[in-house]
Amino acid sequence: MDFWRELLVAFCLMLVIEGIIPFLYPHRWRELVAMLAQIDDKTLRIIGLVSMLTGTALLYLIN
Repeated sequence: MDFWRELLVAFCLMLVIEGIIPFLYPHRWRELVAMLAQIDDKTLRIIGLVSMLTGTALLYLIN
């Protein structure tokens, strides 16, 4: 049960972190989203893959 609690805490922290920029800079956030909408799918997939691999590597180093 401890795993699910930690996963829920991590998810909640992700939501807090993800919400900081739109809360503080809504106009800049809108511009960024508009720019992301123009990026092709292949590039977005690469960005997502790099993000996941970086997160996994950081988790490995921390533990």
